[in-house]
Amino acid sequence: MTVEHSYRQPGTVLTDHRFTVPLDHARPDGEHIELYAREVVAAGKDPRTLPWLLYLEGGPGFGARRFTGRQAWLERALADYRVLLLDQRGTGRSTPVNRQTLPVRGTPAQQADFLARFRADSIVRDAEAIRPALTGGAPWTVLGQSFGGFCTTRYLSTAPEGLSAALITGGLPSLTATADEVYEAAYPRVERKNLAHYRRYPMDVERARRIAAHLAERPAELPGGYRLTVEAFQSLGMILGSGDGSHQLHYLLEDAFVRTPAGPALSDAFLEGARALLSFAGHPLYALVHEACYAQDPAAPTAWAAERVRAGHPRFDAAKALAGDEPVLFTGETIHPWHFTADPSLAPLRETADLLAARTGWEPLYDPARLAANEVPVAAAVYHDDMYVDTAHSLETARAVRGLRTWVTDEFEHDGVRAGGPRVLDRLLALVHGEA
Repeated sequence: MTVEHSYRQPGTVLTDHRFTVPLDHARPDGEHIELYAREVVAAGKDPRTLPWLLYLEGGPGFGARRFTGRQAWLERALADYRVLLLDQRGTGRSTPVNRQTLPVRGTPAQQADFLARFRADSIVRDAEAIRPALTGGAPWTVLGQSFGGFCTTRYLSTAPEGLSAALITGGLPSLTATADEVYEAAYPRVERKNLAHYRRYPMDVERARRIAAHLAERPAELPGGYRLTVEAFQSLGMILGSGDGSHQLHYLLEDAFVRTPAGPALSDAFLEGARALLSFAGHPLYALVHEACYAQDPAAPTAWAAERVRAGHPRFDAAKALAGDEPVLFTGETIHPWHFTADPSLAPLRETADLLAARTGWEPLYDPARLAANEVPVAAAVYHDDMYVDTAHSLETARAVRGLRTWVTDEFEHDGVRAGGPRVLDRLLALVHGEA
């Protein structure tokens, strides 16, 4: 472990840490990669007297949130903990994984082999590798948001001795569902979010149809070269599961067109807004390993599950909607082969993505027997009709983990730990300590 810098923000003291861990933990003498983590302590507190809380960000593929001062849930956490914000392998300031760095790995097949080590199993082993250097061997509390909750469930399955408590927000995964089953459950949820959006903003039905019809004739190029097709436009629905996502989408659609000498055209403001939401340049791992996060059957590839399952949900077919009088439905948290054609940050990795989709030999991520005998205090926030993580799957898992206490709420959407901040964390801490 290397301590790089310590510095201050309002109400906090921050310390940068770097660690070296094996790329493949089964080969500790092989290649190593670097991890970065930021420690946060409340100003005026002695960190040596505080227990550790490790935060695992949602994703996959996102570095830990960059807070300023005591934003969101951090305000509550700093009252009791010394917080570690980990950039999971391949993200943030940890050894980066993107179109610029992956060619160093060699061929697409070698890149796919490399990326297979960026799932929850490796992330948990990373956490266990760095924990002794920070805590002196003592267990720590883990807070997992969304995909971070998947990692926390893996932690409980394989290394519960490293945990004093586990807190999960919007991230209780199915222990057994295949990628196909995950998406079969997802499309109806996404459709409900679409219909709720159109009830809230009925004027957006015609706006979305007009934009889709325009793109069907003339796909647009976004700043930076992203090719905006009808399918790409539909994928703006990714934000519909966040607290203000419906409102963001409405404001984007309302200023889509401007009048030009050549006739109506999509405005620069709309195209820039779409680019900011659609580009994977800042988090390419999300697109590359998203479906692999659901792969647990050694004999079965994911084989572009979201794309295949979509064919069984014809209401998401924009061409059919435009041919009739149906609303154009936006898609949700799904990755498709066309992403690796439309997005310049992903295009060089299309063959690698295809190889990952065809890959077999994935190991199960969770151990139901060990979870059934769990002794670590666990509390989970489950959001009613969460667009990103199926509520029924989460509640089934909650029943399967011994001692897990749930808070099921419709007060927040999937990003409740950000929107609700201290209140969400306070509720989970009360549950995990038996106070609620």
